[in-house]
Amino acid sequence: MHVTMDQEGRFLTLHAEAELRFHAIWLRDNAQDTETRAPGNGQRLIALRDIPDNTRIASVEAGETMVHVTFAPEQKSVAFSVEWLIAHAYDIKARADIGWLSDEISVWDAGLQADVPTAAFPSLSEDGATLAQWVEQVARFGFGKITGGPIQEGALFQVVDFFGFVRETNYGKHFDVRTEVNPTNLAFTGLGLQAHTDNPYRDPVPTVQVLYCLESSAAGGENMVVDGFACVRRLQEETPEYFDVLAQYCARFEYAGEAGVCLTSRRPLIELAPDGELIGVRFNNRSLAAVTDVPFDKMELWYAAYRRLGEIIDDPAMEVVFRLEPGEAFVVDNTRVLHARKAYSGTGTRWLQGCYADKDGLRSTRDALFRSTQEAAE
Repeated sequence: MHVTMDQEGRFLTLHAEAELRFHAIWLRDNAQDTETRAPGNGQRLIALRDIPDNTRIASVEAGETMVHVTFAPEQKSVAFSVEWLIAHAYDIKARADIGWLSDEISVWDAGLQADVPTAAFPSLSEDGATLAQWVEQVARFGFGKITGGPIQEGALFQVVDFFGFVRETNYGKHFDVRTEVNPTNLAFTGLGLQAHTDNPYRDPVPTVQVLYCLESSAAGGENMVVDGFACVRRLQEETPEYFDVLAQYCARFEYAGEAGVCLTSRRPLIELAPDGELIGVRFNNRSLAAVTDVPFDKMELWYAAYRRLGEIIDDPAMEVVFRLEPGEAFVVDNTRVLHARKAYSGTGTRWLQGCYADKDGLRSTRDALFRSTQEAAE
């Protein structure tokens, strides 16, 4: 491994397994020294305006594990870890495929039925390694199940405490899912529900949902989850123009099922980042409002694509089914994984409590647990 720099000092090249280039201004902005970054929290202490706009590399020296760079005109020397540079390299080939996914994501279908990410409530409470593994699986697969929890109202909040914080909505901090005589939402009936993402009419949507079972003596009512990312990628493989039209144009969603509430949003069914990464799916037939953002000459194509996506979502080959018993719960990434339930009978009881949280808490817990494990191993 060695390092070279261009004649003008605009960038350096790290010659490792691959050649990786780093601009002078990028390196200076990302310096890890105590004058640039706060030692306690790693936050940047300076703004870009504090760095000369004519910053260049005056000299560079490489050791086995560190690269030492001196910047002009400041004449400031900063050391960079080779490992850190490789981990943060941006001189890589851009992804050309639309709908690509991060390596942290694993798509799935009914084949995951025998390997549902599951952990026991007591173990999550007592064993950091179990919690770290379960949170990692939830982040990777978009859902996870918990068994052996307390059978008491509000126990779902203890589930959220494992990884984040409750997000309160017009439904309150939590909501009860059971039959009501005059329901404000079809979720509160015994009807079967098509797989869907929750609350697409919110902006932003709640990114994590928790459902916790307290009673389950009614026949039916099995829970079902479907990987939305797997579904839209299947759609893309079958008919690329279907994928494109659902990603290109916005749908509209609305909920006004109770007094004083009128929630609306305008988002595509398939959400892509500017570089083509697949980052979200919104699908909820109950809450779809009149679509008015698709041009006349594309509307029939949009509806054909919407229909086909629904057919793929309904395909049993895409679903994982499980029954929640009292004291069991599941957590779902509401930006990706659709959930549903089978119809259940009017005899017996079925009572679930649900609440929302946010994915940033889940990811934060995952990353913090990973870093603490690394530090303990060093």
